[in-house]
Amino acid sequence: MFPSTSSEAGRDPWADDVHPGPAGRAHPPAPRTGPDVDDDGPPARRGRPRRLRRGGEPARRPDDEAVDELDEEEIEPVEIRRPLALTVAGFAALLGVGLVLGAQTAGPGHRLPFALIIFGVQLIFVLAWTMAMRPPALLLVALTSAVVAAAADVAAVQSDVAGLAPLGYLAAGGFLLGVLGQLVRRVDRVRVTDSLGTTLLIVVGVVAFATLIVLSRIPAGTQAITVCLTATGVALTVARITDAVLPWPRLAPQVPRGAAGVVIGAMVGTLASAVLGSFLVSFTPTSGALIGLVTAATAVLADLAVGYAEAGRLMAGEPPTMWVARHMQGPLGGFALAAPAAYAMCVLFL
Repeated sequence: MFPSTSSEAGRDPWADDVHPGPAGRAHPPAPRTGPDVDDDGPPARRGRPRRLRRGGEPARRPDDEAVDELDEEEIEPVEIRRPLALTVAGFAALLGVGLVLGAQTAGPGHRLPFALIIFGVQLIFVLAWTMAMRPPALLLVALTSAVVAAAADVAAVQSDVAGLAPLGYLAAGGFLLGVLGQLVRRVDRVRVTDSLGTTLLIVVGVVAFATLIVLSRIPAGTQAITVCLTATGVALTVARITDAVLPWPRLAPQVPRGAAGVVIGAMVGTLASAVLGSFLVSFTPTSGALIGLVTAATAVLADLAVGYAEAGRLMAGEPPTMWVARHMQGPLGGFALAAPAAYAMCVLFL
């Protein structure tokens, strides 16, 4: 008798791609690790599908439009207004002439006229900087700075020894008083952190002008004031005039200043101080050029920094402040920073 033929005869035992292993076990197919692909199409997109517009175009999402706008947006440079630049240059020149002529009135026992001129400039500084920077408790900061300015002038005139220690104490006390006054008011307490820098700049600025009175009490100090403030006034004036004529290359699109004005202003201010130093007894052209270079460069850089600060406030969305105050701020800041630089150069090199 022949054995019966099994019903499974003729089938391929490995038709389902299951191969027996060494131990007779069947190995399952290897999992797919690549992206899901169709037979004739690209890999499938992950995430939610994009809607189709009429005509088969995929719909644009808001984030795609925002990216395109950022790519296409170009920062337009701020327009440089020549009449405004010339007006600021004239203000810087008048300020320098007033301070230099005021220094000539100072003498042993006759420093009150120069102190009155300095106090007037300090009041203009307080008005311009408080209106331009708008600190919390603006009136409180302005009054505190004015009181500190008057006290610094009195200390510079009446102190037994001509030094900066009384001015430093007054600057620290005025700063603390301004900050404490803002902490008392609940409305201004929230912004007190933002106002620390503003209050410090205004208080230190008014005290810096008082260093000119102290400098006038030092031998050869009046001549040093003449050389340094002449260099400062010439540098600021020439820098602004150059911006009106040749504002190139632009330092930043948002700042209406050019690098040529900064460099040419500092160079011409240094030249003016060297020429003036050749006519003064206590100076030589070299020493005049040295202290003139330091004060002129300090002044033009301070003026430039004020322009960057104003551009930063406008880019942050803050409303523009008083027109006159904003444009007086730069020259006043330049002279305020040049005053202690002149004192330091006089003490160190003369």
